[in-house]
Amino acid sequence: MGLIRCLAMTLGFSAGLCCTVPAVAADRALVIGIGTYENLLEEMFLHGPKNDVRAVSALLTGTLGFKPGGIRLLTDQQATKTEMLSSIREWLIDGTQAGDRVFLYFSGHGLQVKDESGDEEDGMDEAISTYDLKAGDDDWTNVILDDELEPLIAEMKGRAVTLVIDACHSGTISRSLSPQAASGVKGTRYLPRPFAPARKPATRGLRIDLGVIDKPEPLAEAGVTVWSAAAPYQVAWDDVRLPIEDRHGVFTAAFIEGYRPETSDGNANGLISNAELLEYVTSQSKAYCQTQDACDDIDPQLETTPQVLGAAVVKPESVIETPAQPDINREETEPDEGRVYEDVKTEAVVAPVYVAADPLSNIGDILGRENRGDVAISLQPGPELQSGEAFTISVTSRHDGQLVLLDVDGKGMATQIFPNTLARKITPLTAGQPLTIPDAYYGFDFEAEGEGENMLVAIVVGDDVDLTPLAPKEQGLSDPIKAREALSEIVARLRKVWTGDAENRGTLWYAGTLRYRIR
Repeated sequence: MGLIRCLAMTLGFSAGLCCTVPAVAADRALVIGIGTYENLLEEMFLHGPKNDVRAVSALLTGTLGFKPGGIRLLTDQQATKTEMLSSIREWLIDGTQAGDRVFLYFSGHGLQVKDESGDEEDGMDEAISTYDLKAGDDDWTNVILDDELEPLIAEMKGRAVTLVIDACHSGTISRSLSPQAASGVKGTRYLPRPFAPARKPATRGLRIDLGVIDKPEPLAEAGVTVWSAAAPYQVAWDDVRLPIEDRHGVFTAAFIEGYRPETSDGNANGLISNAELLEYVTSQSKAYCQTQDACDDIDPQLETTPQVLGAAVVKPESVIETPAQPDINREETEPDEGRVYEDVKTEAVVAPVYVAADPLSNIGDILGRENRGDVAISLQPGPELQSGEAFTISVTSRHDGQLVLLDVDGKGMATQIFPNTLARKITPLTAGQPLTIPDAYYGFDFEAEGEGENMLVAIVVGDDVDLTPLAPKEQGLSDPIKAREALSEIVARLRKVWTGDAENRGTLWYAGTLRYRIR
């Protein structure tokens, strides 16, 4: 079957992971990779961690600007439970202070053990392995539980923290793989419970666990960013197309590669946003999955505050320094062909947040995806309008779904065109059938007003996601709203795992944009 890696997950207190803060002496990284284990059979050893550790170290000293002296490596026999926990305490917590960057990376086996604290709905705790883990009578011992990691992360409050765990997730095996996989497959980054039969979670996918840290909402509210290689009950993989000695995690490789603009800057504005990085990792994961018979699908996940979806993962070269703002929205900007950026402040994020100063350019950063033809927008009589000229908007989708349509002006203010209270009925779009607004039922025309460039943004949601709190019909055709805030909230909701089916997966949604100008 090949090597299977069950989950990778990233946490960050900064919007752009850890890279939007200038490197200082106190910046610290702890990079852990365990491929061989003291008490496991050789067929359960892993080939990828040694390469993952080298690649992550290069990312840290290169793109992220960490000094080599600020990086500590623990590999194989060095990575005992005692040494891992003491290094987190002494190297990361005691060795840093508020405002510093902290980066913790783990590559190795993940597992699940019986919950003894009573805080898990499914009765199981997620854990990461150590070099010296042991098999007890019915469970693994000498592991590091999520309950042990969470308070340590809490002690890093005020730092720009990134935690990346590339290991198996407990819930993935029994639902997504064959019984043979559930009992242990050579190279899989998951350790089934010793002497315990594989069982399906009683929650049938209603519980969403994201790796070792399985409480994403409070963490996101505190400014934490969580990256996962796959949705719960999916698996992530080592790249088995490569020779054994060259293998690495598909997610880790794509995550690192995504820091290059030529790979992930979907709207080509020179800024790689969190949403664009997620989109790139997703596309690479799905492309790999299509090459493997045993892989059903992969949907990497991102949990973060909505305001930072369109923020840069690395500081752009051209930045307009701005005073502190209460949130990420600014109505007055000085766009420069989408190549000028501004730093803004958010309450939940420690490090500066950099966004495209041009609000229209920032829309692509928030969506994270290019126009793929899934949703087409047209204007009649055309995209060049004269002030006072009447026009209509048509939206055609390749997929059935509910529509949200926003009209964004050059100052970053948006009017919600749809849904609205004047539409005859709010029903999902039918694939291939255009919706025209306004039609004869509205009893009025749209007229172009003002001058300058604007953008229409259409989002079509294929799943039954309740967007009413974010885009109520009463808001339609009424006073303008802040585009960045409104769009970020919608996209963040759509980025959540869809649990309406037997298998958890990414929510089905599609987007299209159209720039137009009023003269």
